Amino acid sequence: LSQFGIFFFARHPFPPFINTFFFIIFRLFLSQILTFNWWSDRSPLHEAASQGRLLLLRSLVAQGFHVDTLTMDGVSPLHEACLGGHYHCAKFLLENAASADGATPLFNSCRSGSDACVGLLLQHGASVHSTHQLASPMHEAAKKDHRECLELLLACGAQLDTELPEVGSPLYSACGAGAASCVEMLLLAGADVGVGCGRDSPLHAAVQRGDPGVVELLLDFGANAFYGNSEGRTPLDLSAPNSSVRSALQRKGPYSLSQLCRFCIRKRLGRSRLHRAPSLSLPPRMQDFLLYN
Repeated sequence: LSQFGIFFFARHPFPPFINTFFFIIFRLFLSQILTFNWWSDRSPLHEAASQGRLLLLRSLVAQGFHVDTLTMDGVSPLHEACLGGHYHCAKFLLENAASADGATPLFNSCRSGSDACVGLLLQHGASVHSTHQLASPMHEAAKKDHRECLELLLACGAQLDTELPEVGSPLYSACGAGAASCVEMLLLAGADVGVGCGRDSPLHAAVQRGDPGVVELLLDFGANAFYGNSEGRTPLDLSAPNSSVRSALQRKGPYSLSQLCRFCIRKRLGRSRLHRAPSLSLPPRMQDFLLYN
């Protein structure tokens, strides 16, 4: 831009003093563009919440700052407190009538891994069902391997197999991130091992991630190693030669009859009735087998 200014004034001859005047104005305009603060509308309340400064937050609210003040981007102080995992600041804002509506505060809490903030928001009526098509609290908790956050969401009825465009299911997100702890939790809770992102399965994601532990876990829960994606490529096709992932895929032989029965019974029960498996007239060892205990 600076070179453009020099070129422009060189090609358009004006009296020297006019050229100098306009060039100075141009440079001032350029400096304003380059140093413009896009966060200039952030209030002191936002800063206090993002830094976890509870005493300052109390003082600002007492001075009349509104707890739901939004920036141009729609960010509230509660969003900032949750993103920073500042439980006491989030609690103070909610107790002073800050809105817990919308998925963003819950999403931010799951991103930061603050199970305390997640629990707090759920107590204040935050919905676990996101209407956003690009991200959800469930997907974020699964991807970040924040097991405690995921457990709270599941306890409040979050959907296990919600598939978002370009994002996939929570299980797919966890497999793609190598979040083994959350992969295990989702599978034990009854997540469908075949629901991924379009034609890509969670097993495809785990293979591309290169995580043999997650691959073996998915196979134990009935993942299909011969399922082709949109390009017709199976997980084995995507695995690197002589890799531990390929070895894990090749080691897995045909499922036994008992394993196939387990997959079938778990699928028929569904997530909502898995917890009732102990009420079935089965010996304790068979119940443990059914529930992967």
